[in-house]
Amino acid sequence: MLVILWFKRDLRVTDNAALLRAAELGAVVPLYIVEPGLWKQPDASARHYAFLCETLADLRADLRTLGSDLVIRVGPAVDVLEALCRDCGADRLISTEETGNGWTHARDRAVAAWAAGQGVRWQEMPHSAVRRGRHDRDGWAAHRNRLMAQDPLPAPRALPPVDLPSDPLPEAADLGLTVDPCPGRQLGGRAEAEALLASFLTERGQTYRKAMSTPLEGASACSRLSPHLALGTLSPREAVRATATRQREVRGTRTGWSGSLKSFQSRLAWRDHFIQKLEDEPDLEWRALHRAYEGLRPETPDAARLAAWEKGETGLPFVDACMRSLIATGWLNFRMRSMLMSVASYHLWLPWQRTGRHLARLFTDYEPGIHWSQVQMQSGTTGINSLRIYNPVKQGYDQDPTGAFTRHWCPELAEVPDAFLQQPWRGEARAEYLPPVVDVKQAARTARDAIWSVRKGAGFGDEAARVVRKHASRKDPQRHFVNDRAPRKRRPAADSRQQSFDF
Repeated sequence: MLVILWFKRDLRVTDNAALLRAAELGAVVPLYIVEPGLWKQPDASARHYAFLCETLADLRADLRTLGSDLVIRVGPAVDVLEALCRDCGADRLISTEETGNGWTHARDRAVAAWAAGQGVRWQEMPHSAVRRGRHDRDGWAAHRNRLMAQDPLPAPRALPPVDLPSDPLPEAADLGLTVDPCPGRQLGGRAEAEALLASFLTERGQTYRKAMSTPLEGASACSRLSPHLALGTLSPREAVRATATRQREVRGTRTGWSGSLKSFQSRLAWRDHFIQKLEDEPDLEWRALHRAYEGLRPETPDAARLAAWEKGETGLPFVDACMRSLIATGWLNFRMRSMLMSVASYHLWLPWQRTGRHLARLFTDYEPGIHWSQVQMQSGTTGINSLRIYNPVKQGYDQDPTGAFTRHWCPELAEVPDAFLQQPWRGEARAEYLPPVVDVKQAARTARDAIWSVRKGAGFGDEAARVVRKHASRKDPQRHFVNDRAPRKRRPAADSRQQSFDF
């Protein structure tokens, strides 16, 4: 029996339950579909596509090592699957569940309807610890820990050869993607992921806990695995288990490793937690989690403010440096990502849906589940998180005390004295840089008043309680996996701590 294995965001042969299940059922036809409709979505970019193409090349090489190959087809998923099933006589379809954007959610519903109508049995294997359908959040953390305590699944020993033609990979322009130069972008592929994991656990990660908040040190001290986790070149369980092994090796040493690895495990756990939120509430990318915040900001953004923020020309040096760095590299450490979103949502009072899509296009590691949860947290629309309005001037002085990061990305400020670097409008250099688009203190005050006025409204608490019941964490985010034990059961927490976009 021929079985189609539809790769989506599980682009690896190791720890891939869908691949092993397909191999159990019959001769596997590994398939990846380049879907033009997906790449027309407003959260897609050419840098995402470039990373994907590199990843597919590595996946194809790994499949060929097993005796198989990767069949690449271009077109709508239903059309491609229907043609392939007809041509090769397959009536089984296996894939990994995907918690993606609204477009992929609708596409999967269309595929399910097609499969049911054509008598094709489609089985979706769970993605990491994310649960589909009805489930109890009270037992979610223990469920995740049980999965993470298991060893990663091995790759099949061999796969049968595949003699089916592939379509050539389209150029980015053919998919309607605009030119997107990103000279510092990370490279895709399983080999890159494995090298990053090894270097993080043995060299780069020693100062992770302390350095991850700074834009300069974080670029090296963070794992940089997030784009690989997003596309599935590495599974979360592989990262968790490798980290747990390293934790046992450094236990009892006073080198800084234990604290850093514990923090990393915490963020891996938060990653699954936030993706589960999008799985449970698929409209998270366009609708406020707490419904009272619907329509709070104008639907049509202030064009001048939006353009200034997108280009890194707000006149707020640290904000501009962070945005310019992100444009050029596709990466930014978590605190600075949060600050960019906070400034957009509070100081500039821009709609989070619009600015969130812009950041999604820039992040090479865009993961919808994490992204939209974090976007809403930084915009004050969850109703259960502490209101945190970053002061971009203070952040600049705190996180870039020498000014090296700011001056690198804003060379116009190279000669500005340290005392005035983050607020050049105050010193002699006031004519040397763009004027700020807003008064930072006044804009923050106005935003805070608007957010709190909503919180004082009738029925706000009832809706917040609904959000807590459905989405809030039941686990200690600092719990790690050295001993592979599940954490004690806890009451729902409101996820009030600042969590990371990246790792």
